[in-house]
Amino acid sequence: MKPTCHRAVVLASGGLDSTVTAALAKQEGYELFFLTLAYGQRHAREVERARLVAASLGVANHLVMNLDLRAIGGSALTGPTAVPKDRAGKERSQDIPVTYVPGRNLIFLSIAAAHAEAVGASTIYFGANVLDYSGYPDCRPEFIRAFEAAVKEGTKAGAEGNSLHVKAPLLMMTKADIIRQGIERQVPFHLTHSCYDPVGEQACGRCDSCLIRLEGFAKAGVVDPIAYAI
Repeated sequence: MKPTCHRAVVLASGGLDSTVTAALAKQEGYELFFLTLAYGQRHAREVERARLVAASLGVANHLVMNLDLRAIGGSALTGPTAVPKDRAGKERSQDIPVTYVPGRNLIFLSIAAAHAEAVGASTIYFGANVLDYSGYPDCRPEFIRAFEAAVKEGTKAGAEGNSLHVKAPLLMMTKADIIRQGIERQVPFHLTHSCYDPVGEQACGRCDSCLIRLEGFAKAGVVDPIAYAI
């Protein structure tokens, strides 16, 4: 399908960052096509949250794909390795954590690019962030630019001069700034899920993702509307 500047594929995890990213894309006038990957993650609850967010934002289409990365392993999110808990900010930034999933964003963006070609979208929205995240190499601007170059060379759309763009509007924001952006756009934070290791229906409150989220809400001066076990 010939790309249109009015359509965008949003990688929608059901988390805080991807939801704010979707709200920004909607504000810019795009018709939203959500793409959620159920990849065998231990926090699979986020898939259902992505469905709720999609309904709340009134997206044009929501594709949920099964892609079992447990067969590859190599991550605490897809295997038996324990998810780190109660780590201070300095400790979180020392190295790439065991919650890194090998090739995840490369795989996800590749599927998003294929979906964009199929539905005629010109843009992929990606909720990557380099300031508050734990050193994931596939959340860096260098990776995003390199991916765009690869897509240009390896797709029909690129060969026909219709380059696919990847937008990561949260890339250089702090978590507090991201939350403020969401508040301005009335993002349904109560529907989002960020925890790596939930306790039943509740976020654990102790994993890196929960701690980063809680710190962000505290710095933004807003109460996080979701429930925590701790």
